[in-house]
Amino acid sequence: MVTCASCAVKNKCHKDLKCDLLKPKYGKIKHVVGVVSGKGGVGKSTITGILAVQLKKMGYKVGVLDADITGPSMPRFFGLENEKTGYAPTDVEGVYKFLPLKTELGIKVISMNFMVEEEEPLLWKGPVLGSVTTQLYQDTDWGELDYLLIDLPPGTGDIALTIMQDFAIDYLVMVSNPQTMVSMIVSKMINMAKKLEIPIKGVVQNMSYIVCKNCNEKMNVFSENSAQSQADKMGLKLLAELPIDTKFSEYMESGQAERFAATNPDYDVLYKAFKDDEKEIYERNAKTEKKFIPLI
Repeated sequence: MVTCASCAVKNKCHKDLKCDLLKPKYGKIKHVVGVVSGKGGVGKSTITGILAVQLKKMGYKVGVLDADITGPSMPRFFGLENEKTGYAPTDVEGVYKFLPLKTELGIKVISMNFMVEEEEPLLWKGPVLGSVTTQLYQDTDWGELDYLLIDLPPGTGDIALTIMQDFAIDYLVMVSNPQTMVSMIVSKMINMAKKLEIPIKGVVQNMSYIVCKNCNEKMNVFSENSAQSQADKMGLKLLAELPIDTKFSEYMESGQAERFAATNPDYDVLYKAFKDDEKEIYERNAKTEKKFIPLI
């Protein structure tokens, strides 16, 4: 299989050389990261938003593609749920491109909820969903980005398969929580990534604990198993262990989740986990057996 991770000129590519993987038509993206989970309800979209904010705080140019087509939630995280966008003409007659919206911090976001009413169901089957995801990725005017985060739908369905097979993914970030059932289902996604030869940076254990408001005691919620032990069972590096924070819901409802993610010290652990990310990508690619040289 041809993947960017196994490309012989990966470190010089910046996704603009000719190869069999899909790349955006408008702009350049240096790194593409998929944020995935085996099942819904573990806070995958929340982690995508928080990670986008942390990368932005590092000085990177960041974009987010909401690939959870039938259950998009990135607009709400960034307080853009009432905003709309659509196509704009290009220099070629009859050819159009998507225009992403910008958040308060300057993160570029594209989502189907910017083009339909938020509560309108999309009654599309798998092939159409995959095609729409590809169109959002390729036809959006991203400009110059250091990172594009893709918020994938949960599970190993058509959209996840399309993205992992056809997109220029650098690596995946797994999102889980300490429940044994969740870890088991996430393992299916891990095995999918291995079969498709997509690197996994590690796992973020979300909703691992809650802190008592009265005594500040840290209490496990779903399981007494530690986040580290669960990560070890999955064979992944533990990137971060994040709590349930009741304040987050308040900020989300007021459209200020992005601001909360930028100021909450609990999320500094993600900042630390990704501060040497580009170096890690370079070192990982240097160790990868080179299987393919694209035409230049």
